[in-house]
Amino acid sequence: MGPAVAEIVFENTTKRFGSITAVDNLSLTVGDGEFVVLLGPTGAGKTTTLRLAAGLEVPNTGRIRVAGVDVTRAPPAERDVAFVFQQYSLYPHYTVYENMAFPLRSPSRRWDEARIEARVREIARLLRIEAKLSNLSTALSGGEMQRVAIGRALVRDPAAFLMDEPLSSLDARLREDLRVELKRIQEDLGATVLYVTHDQMEAMTLADRIGVLAEGRLVQIGTPRQIYSAPASVHVAMRLGSPRINLLPVGALGLADGPAGATTVGVRPEDVILGRGGAVARVIAVEHLGAETVILMESEGNKVHALVGAGAMRHVGEETTVQMLPGTALFFDRDGQRLDAAPTSDAKKPAERAHGT
Repeated sequence: MGPAVAEIVFENTTKRFGSITAVDNLSLTVGDGEFVVLLGPTGAGKTTTLRLAAGLEVPNTGRIRVAGVDVTRAPPAERDVAFVFQQYSLYPHYTVYENMAFPLRSPSRRWDEARIEARVREIARLLRIEAKLSNLSTALSGGEMQRVAIGRALVRDPAAFLMDEPLSSLDARLREDLRVELKRIQEDLGATVLYVTHDQMEAMTLADRIGVLAEGRLVQIGTPRQIYSAPASVHVAMRLGSPRINLLPVGALGLADGPAGATTVGVRPEDVILGRGGAVARVIAVEHLGAETVILMESEGNKVHALVGAGAMRHVGEETTVQMLPGTALFFDRDGQRLDAAPTSDAKKPAERAHGT
């Protein structure tokens, strides 16, 4: 396999395009065998970060190291990384086998055909496309083409993989299936992966750690649970969770004022309790999602989403009461930065999650 320590390290890395700072003083280490996902909206600097690691862009300042080697000024061919793009970029007149074997036939490798075939078949089995090896790439489904594109990266056995929204062009069911496959493969190989997406579900299910980007800056990095439960800011809190977190003025729904300087309180929809007292609310929309139901209400001029069990039937126009599960509020200051709430004995209790009766 690859190098013993296959880290990707950014040290105070900045990339500007004219007056636009696309990546702003980024310091980030993707550990050996770690799956790090960069999450953020369009223009946050995600793809530029990947392109810097790949050598497709050169930073204005800072350093980049891959597997212990300073590659800041090295051309792409001299970096031990494999890039998987959003588009499949397969050779249309090649078979699946020829597409996957192509990077192994580089003059610098000097592999014989028996070794190439063994490696291609090994990765094809891993990706469950061995039966497709003789097919032309144009005869494949979208999901199969993306597996081939991933396979073409895997055969090289690089120090690290860079993946730029590789599942975004697939339909929802296929994305879900390939997410599971991709995580399985990464764990089986012990691969180091830096992955970019704007899809929070991909980030939550794939990542060992999530890095949230905003306007080129890394604003928080942590495990999916840390990012979700203790977001550093309103921006981070809005990136994870569906429906999105409720952002209300402090004091709404009878909530306490919170710590000094708090102007906004964040309440996750699953922490909203219906019909057990609290502020009066009117149901204005109901969205059934199978196992769960999203209910949108208006209370005291504020719109509030609640995520409840499928059996909690509500109807548009109905009045109910709304309050928050104790101890779950997130408080933010005027600049959108999270403030630590005073300690409370009312921690989240799993037994209290079946609310909304």
